[in-house]
Amino acid sequence: MKTTISCAIFINLLLSLTLVTAGRDFYRILGITKSASLHDIKKSYRKLAKELHPDKNKDDPESLQKFQDLGAAYEVLSDEEKRKKYDRCGEECLQKDGMMDSGFDPFASFFGDFGFHFGGGGDQQHETPRGANIVMNIHVTLEDLYSGTFVEITRNKPVMKPAKGTRRCNCRQEMVTKTLGPGRFQMMQQTVCDECPNVKLVNEERILEMEVEPGMVDGQETRFTAEGEPHMDGDPGDLILKIKTQPHPIFERKDDDLYTNITISLQDALSGFVIDLKHLDGHIVTISRDKITWPGAKIRKKGEGMPNYDNNNLQGTLYITFDVDFPKQELSDEDKAAIKKILSQSSNNKVYNGLRGY
Repeated sequence: MKTTISCAIFINLLLSLTLVTAGRDFYRILGITKSASLHDIKKSYRKLAKELHPDKNKDDPESLQKFQDLGAAYEVLSDEEKRKKYDRCGEECLQKDGMMDSGFDPFASFFGDFGFHFGGGGDQQHETPRGANIVMNIHVTLEDLYSGTFVEITRNKPVMKPAKGTRRCNCRQEMVTKTLGPGRFQMMQQTVCDECPNVKLVNEERILEMEVEPGMVDGQETRFTAEGEPHMDGDPGDLILKIKTQPHPIFERKDDDLYTNITISLQDALSGFVIDLKHLDGHIVTISRDKITWPGAKIRKKGEGMPNYDNNNLQGTLYITFDVDFPKQELSDEDKAAIKKILSQSSNNKVYNGLRGY
């Protein structure tokens, strides 16, 4: 009995030692599998970074540690070389080779700061001057908006660097009292400036990454705080990226619905057809009809539209309108007689105002 208990304790100690040696499980921290693509890694990191940000979890004493673990996991798994080494021998190998804790800041370099402003700022004596915001359109395809993607932006950002000399800065208007004589005073505004170290603007290249989330719409914004124009005496403005959808050769989007037109032959219009339509993510939508299809006829495919931005499990409707391609060749008298016999339609043509009601 004692021998059995001793063995169990030894095995537990061995397992604990193995786990400690292996370090953190970065795949578990990011909630992904070992076969996850770089796109999956980035998407999971962005989602969890929003949920685990310490400003949003002030009641959780472990929030900072969780957020740091998340940053370490993204640092390793988003880098091909680090990921291969981690898969071979774990976090300990990376630390031994100096491949960890290199000052990498995925939160800032990947997202700016998400535009997070969870904490209260408090009252300020005066508003800090800010540089101008930069607003840019990011042209994306319907495929990007259907499945989601990441857009990499190279930003040549003017950054302030120390320079020789000093400069007048933080200039402001202050009230001063001037004595004009016995018992006589005058209050007036006066410009007061500080003397600050001189600076110069130097362009630095930065790589920013914007996530295009499924279901985003035209004009939707992603804000990178402090990535706009600098201000010599204050804070830089923001970089605002706006979604702009490129025209698509097959589909037209209206809200969460998609529209397309298909031209079929007169033969298919009369006898029926089966058509395979390639969707935005590559899956096939089969469209079949065994009835007569007239020009302007419509078919609806529920759940084949765009994903809803707020709830990707909901999708709009795909509307398909049919055009009929009539034959251009002349028909013989025998063919005309055969068609009339098959269709058995009367020749009661109807003349009416087609614009009525517009």
